[in-house]
Amino acid sequence: MSTSTIPPTTTLATRRKRIIIALTGATGTILGIHALLALRALNVETHLILSKWAENTLKYETDYTVANVRALADFAYSNHDLAAPIASGSFRVDGMIVVPCSMKTLAAINVGYGEDLIARAADVMLKERHRLVLVTRECPLSSVHLENMLGVTRHGAIVFPPVPAFYTRPAGLADVVEHIVGRVLDLFGLEVEGLPRWEGFVRD
Repeated sequence: MSTSTIPPTTTLATRRKRIIIALTGATGTILGIHALLALRALNVETHLILSKWAENTLKYETDYTVANVRALADFAYSNHDLAAPIASGSFRVDGMIVVPCSMKTLAAINVGYGEDLIARAADVMLKERHRLVLVTRECPLSSVHLENMLGVTRHGAIVFPPVPAFYTRPAGLADVVEHIVGRVLDLFGLEVEGLPRWEGFVRD
C-alpha cells in the first residue's frame, strides 16, 4: 500500500519529472538516501521502494530510521505491493534507480523475475524502454555477477558500480557519496549544483 495518495494524472508538459528510487539490502544505503535528498532539491517527484533488508541495513549503517527515509520521498510503497501504480507500464515515469542494488536484485531483474515491486518496476522500465540505472554493490565479483551485469546491460539497463573518483580530491566519505550520486543523476540529464567535474590537467 502506498503511504500517500496516487498522484493525479497530468500531461507530460505540466508534470514534474518522476523517478523511482529503490533501496535493496546491499551495503551503501547512504547512496540511496543522498539520491533522494538531491532529487528533492531538484524538485523531482520521487517514488520510493525499500526492501526488507534495505530497512535493516540503513538502520545499521546510518542514523536514519525507515520513517525518516520514507519522508524524503513524495510517494512510498511496500515492496510487496504489486498493485502499486509504478508496477504498470501505463504509469508515466522518467526512469528508475536501484541504489544500492544487491546481487540478488540484479539477478531477478536480469531474468525478469518480478516477485516483488522492485523487480517488477525495474522490469517495467526495461519493457517500456525507460532509463534504468543499477548501482550494483559487491566486491569481488563472481562470473555469475558479471554475467548478470552483462545481461541487464544487453536488456537496456545501465550498470553503475559506485566507484569513487579521486581526481576530485575528496575530503571524506561525504564528498565521495555526493560525487557518485551526482554522476548517477547525470544519466537522467539532471545537474547537481557544485558537482566537481574533470577539466583536464592544470599545467604550471
